[in-house]
Amino acid sequence: MTGFARVDGQMATPVAMSWAWEARSVNGKSLDVRLRYPHGFDSLDAPARKLVAEHLSRGSVSISLTLAGEPQTQGVKINEDLLNRLIALAAQKSQALPPGVGPASLDALLSLKGVIEPIEPLIDATTIAARDAVMMGSLRAVLKDLIKARQEEGARLVAIVSQNVAKLGELVTAAASCSAAQPAAIRARFERQIADMTSGPSALTADRLAQEVAVLAVKADIREEIDRLKAHLEQAADLLGAGGPCGRRLDFLSQELNREANTLCSKSQDVELTRIGLDLKATIDQVREQIQNIE
Repeated sequence: MTGFARVDGQMATPVAMSWAWEARSVNGKSLDVRLRYPHGFDSLDAPARKLVAEHLSRGSVSISLTLAGEPQTQGVKINEDLLNRLIALAAQKSQALPPGVGPASLDALLSLKGVIEPIEPLIDATTIAARDAVMMGSLRAVLKDLIKARQEEGARLVAIVSQNVAKLGELVTAAASCSAAQPAAIRARFERQIADMTSGPSALTADRLAQEVAVLAVKADIREEIDRLKAHLEQAADLLGAGGPCGRRLDFLSQELNREANTLCSKSQDVELTRIGLDLKATIDQVREQIQNIE
């Protein structure tokens, strides 16, 4: 969802002006649009937001409109009300000034924002509508370029995620073929544990032994986790290969993968299998971080 685009535009009639649209986007769970435009262009706000929503569905998007050159004005005017209030406030506060500090000068007050305002030329509604139509055309162009930039970034991320999904597949295969996960090894470990529970002064009763055996049987078998990991990875590979928006579904799958990896680690009673489980978790974390920027 990361991208940047800029488009310059100009028009001679009905109003001569040049401008530039800039659009930036970063990852976000939903669509968050922030618009900045010069004074007098408020009429663009609603249609611009609508246009962005038609083109994008996710991401934090910042769009700015800047005018080239000096804006056309018919002179300047002084905001008398604001200036008088500032003069009164300066006179009031001058009593508390430390020695050697003089009151605010008229030049300083006139330099404050809003005291001197440009006199904007009067533009009728028809002219504004024509101006906005041309500017909206430029906005469409910048959104098109932004989408292209996001798609290029997405393609790079898909390639990286695909590599990590393939790595996860190799780790799952290694876990399935690990000696500790083989039926013979599971049976031998199972028999040792049962022997420990049925011998010595702390031997379990028949009922308690049955309960412990059931728990051990569940903990010893990781085939369900392996099967679910394989199924989730196949689905992730299909999503990555299909193209189109898949970020939310991949995020869900990464959570499921992490859950199965945690279960595998908790069941592990072997150093090699534990190492594979930790490698699985580390790679899944990388995938989860990368897909946050995939739409």
